[in-house]
Amino acid sequence: MTQDIGPETGPVLELGPGTGPFTRALLTRGVRERDLTLIESDPDFAAMLRRRFPGARILEMDAVGLRHLPLFDEPVVGAAVSGLPFRLITPRHTRAILEGVFANLRPGGALYQFTLGWRCPIDQPMLDCLDLEATRIGFTLRNFPPATVYRISRIKTVKTYDWRFS
Repeated sequence: MTQDIGPETGPVLELGPGTGPFTRALLTRGVRERDLTLIESDPDFAAMLRRRFPGARILEMDAVGLRHLPLFDEPVVGAAVSGLPFRLITPRHTRAILEGVFANLRPGGALYQFTLGWRCPIDQPMLDCLDLEATRIGFTLRNFPPATVYRISRIKTVKTYDWRFS
């Protein structure tokens, strides 16, 4: 889940950290605690996260609110990590969450999404609508159902050369 993320990634946004297993993995990979912004809607988990990770920025809120809450003065986040159950989240809320995440990601940044099963939890029409692409980057069969990690990023547009104006 965190293999592509390290200290060079810079600030990392985590959605729904719960008890913090991915948070701990990020710290083990060298991400500085002060570079973590954790979005947790459950008050008990948020309080626990504050105790466990006192140097991290912890916001007790629903990730849907990211759409209207700029977390930084400019898009500086290098990666976002999520275990949110997008298959159980309405399309409207999914879109709001994704728009909020990508508004905070700098160019080249990506959302790393953990999901149970093989299929990407973000439907293709939603990805297309937001000009995003999903790539499976990892999975494990040791989990039941199998767990998969997707890297969701902006589609890179290719500049085309218009010979008519040369």
